[in-house]
Amino acid sequence: MHSLVTGGGGFLGRYIVEQLLTQGHTVTILARGRYPELQSLGARFVQGSVTDPLAAASACQGVDTIFHVAALPGIWGPWKTYYETNTLGTRIMLDAARNAGASRFIYTSSPSVVFDGKDHLDADESLPYPKDYLCYYPQSKALAEREVLASNGISGMATCALRPHLIWGPRDNHLIPRLIQRAKAGKIAQIGDGENLVSMSYVENTAAAHLQAAAALNINSACAGKAFFINEPEPVPLWTWVNDILSLAHVSPVKKKLSASSAYKIGAMMEATYKLFHIKHEPLMTRFLALQLSQSHSYRVDAARRDFHYQPLITTQQGMQRLACWLENSPTPHPA
Repeated sequence: MHSLVTGGGGFLGRYIVEQLLTQGHTVTILARGRYPELQSLGARFVQGSVTDPLAAASACQGVDTIFHVAALPGIWGPWKTYYETNTLGTRIMLDAARNAGASRFIYTSSPSVVFDGKDHLDADESLPYPKDYLCYYPQSKALAEREVLASNGISGMATCALRPHLIWGPRDNHLIPRLIQRAKAGKIAQIGDGENLVSMSYVENTAAAHLQAAAALNINSACAGKAFFINEPEPVPLWTWVNDILSLAHVSPVKKKLSASSAYKIGAMMEATYKLFHIKHEPLMTRFLALQLSQSHSYRVDAARRDFHYQPLITTQQGMQRLACWLENSPTPHPA
């Protein structure tokens, strides 16, 4: 394959780039930054944003497979910013891919696109999109996912979407650094009874799932035009996992506790206050975050196994060992 990875210098994108290069594929990266270490491995760079049609067209030149990973994450910020990056940016990449004659388009989505404010236990892809969203990230991603899936077969290009849940592992620049930073500052509390189960996605397995989907994807394949949950087969108790991560970083476990209902009310009040006073930085609590931290969210991967032979490469225990090594040998990670 000659593949394009948008956001190829980011957490997940970098692993996808490295796995593609290891398998001998030609790789182009579209990213706003420069990553000489990936260039030295043989990746071609186009510096720019997915919101720039000219940069997108240049990056797609001669490419047959697009991994659209780049996105604006987070749970706070203006709709315009999320919509332009996550929704319009995806539309621009789809147009550029079709114009370049690409045959495959794999979109990195999120289980939050179907989050309806309720517990999801052992859920599958039959979950519908909700009518309303509690923040702009999942809403903008859901609009983009719908466009990707609706584009399947147009101009001969096959598409699919992968929904990894809680990606973690070495070189994380978002989830784990933020967790450690807040725990050290005493700004984290267990929300709910601590029994909620969640599905986790170790980053190397998530990257491998993208390559496995690409290998199987064509217009007539079983995975074409579909979305798939991607995570480890067995869920884990969220707060046990949080304390295990903190232990690896030599940080004390979470001791403060807050009921789910109290956290939700605090989140609603903080959202209202931040909007009233036009505060730009993210609140410590929102309604979306309260529900994510207190409810169970576990997903089946049967469809991915059946339709493109999804197979995790690294066990959770091995992943924790690799994360521990990274934390021991790296400077204190800071969230991006």
